[in-house]
Amino acid sequence: MTETEPVSSPPVRTADRSAASRSRLVPIALRLAGAAASGVLLFLAFAPRPLWWLAPVAFAGLGLVLWGRRTWGSAGYGLVFGLAFNLLHLLWIEDFLGVDFGPWPWLALSGVLAVYVALACALMPWVARLPGAPVWMALVFLLQEFARSRWPANGFPWGRVGFSQPEGAYTALASVGGATLVGFAVVLSGFAAARLILLLMRREFAAPGLVRVAAYALVPVLAGLAVWPTVGAGAENGTRSVAIVQGNAPNVGIGLLGEREVLRENTLAESGRLAQRIDDGDVPRPDLVVWPETAVDIAGGHDTDVDRAVADLGVPTLVGSLYRDVDGLTDNAVVTWRPPGDPDAGPGERYAKQELVPFAEYVPMRPIASWFSPFVGNTRDMRWGTGAGVTDVADTRVGLSICYEAAYDYPSRDAVNAGAQLLVLPTNNAWFGDGEMTYQQLAMARLRAVEHGRAVVVAATSGVSAVVQPDGTVTRQTDMYTATSLVADVPLRQTTTLADRLGAGTEYVLLGAGLAAAITGIVLGRRRST
Repeated sequence: MTETEPVSSPPVRTADRSAASRSRLVPIALRLAGAAASGVLLFLAFAPRPLWWLAPVAFAGLGLVLWGRRTWGSAGYGLVFGLAFNLLHLLWIEDFLGVDFGPWPWLALSGVLAVYVALACALMPWVARLPGAPVWMALVFLLQEFARSRWPANGFPWGRVGFSQPEGAYTALASVGGATLVGFAVVLSGFAAARLILLLMRREFAAPGLVRVAAYALVPVLAGLAVWPTVGAGAENGTRSVAIVQGNAPNVGIGLLGEREVLRENTLAESGRLAQRIDDGDVPRPDLVVWPETAVDIAGGHDTDVDRAVADLGVPTLVGSLYRDVDGLTDNAVVTWRPPGDPDAGPGERYAKQELVPFAEYVPMRPIASWFSPFVGNTRDMRWGTGAGVTDVADTRVGLSICYEAAYDYPSRDAVNAGAQLLVLPTNNAWFGDGEMTYQQLAMARLRAVEHGRAVVVAATSGVSAVVQPDGTVTRQTDMYTATSLVADVPLRQTTTLADRLGAGTEYVLLGAGLAAAITGIVLGRRRST
């Protein structure tokens, strides 16, 4: 009996290995491209473009990329999505810091925010196994918005999905649950649309499944449209004539630190021109005048130039100022300044900004920050405000928030719950060039108007200043980097929206549901794998 010779396997050719490798890499490359394209679409959904409908399309794209992926793959695709969005959305930071610091602050912030998105996407495979997967995926995405809005350095809520919706089918939901509910509705529609596309591609035509997923996609849109008739815009307590002074500033980014006197002179000069137009009868005398954020420096509580300017206007003026108190501490403040003849003439109530900008108005982790910034040793932290922004002026309860505070939910909500009939938002966006920052902020103001059912007056140093009606409509606005002023009537309202009555409760409920879904998905997933 002869010994049988072993049968050898045919050698694997190098060409076959290369083809197999390419076949694995092509889907990965397509998914990476899809994640990046979806991030770009989300960027395009934001102001100044009126393309709100691109936001759910962006999340449909992200959902298609993530479906069926594992934890690390999902995290990687989420990182690409987050980078594509934030690098474009925050490009205006380069106008502010780029000349002196290069691209590193812009790149670092965009990278940190993208990591938050990556962490949320890493949880998607775990919750995608649960019944009603699009709902839980949308809630998990909101977890990262909640986290990055609070940590580190008091958070950075800029770029929340809800802020892409100052107009459109979802906007009215702000009056029910604020920016958080709007964001949830947009993301849910997108992820559900992705799931619906996958079912159709796989020819899974079972009616119950299709109807359920289609409902996840359509109900948020229909709910938004159904709520629109309840969004009130008419005057309930009469109207007030409000003037905005936009003094303008040089477009020099961080160089504006050395131009404080220019800001002051420009604001005083434009205020004087407005007073002359009023005296000449070119514009009606307003009930109230609003100056932008930090338009003037005030030391010790009094300022003869501001006294004179307010006297020339002849009406109460909300003066945005760097207010240095007698104790040497500085507030970013709005001071209610009344003209001569008023029983309380001169500076009165003062609202101090509650949400200071890290590395600009205060320096967190100062010893570490000094490694990167030459300015840290020569700066002092501003004082944090502690009270709701309300002032009684011109027979009106006016709510106040300052610049960066537009991105936070509570300042305007606290003001409305304290009786504000009108919201005022002074801002100094001259730092950020002629990019999109000012339009992104105006979009936030428009959403806040719907959320709280109040007109919003935006007074910007260099534009865009605007008058926003309670339904989010912009009726007057200025051009950028232009010295100008405008006068407009705004409605006063007292009805409290459901969003204000529920307060932060809506966000906490959605947050709790998202956490519960993530924990349930992880526990069930590990049980199945053992």
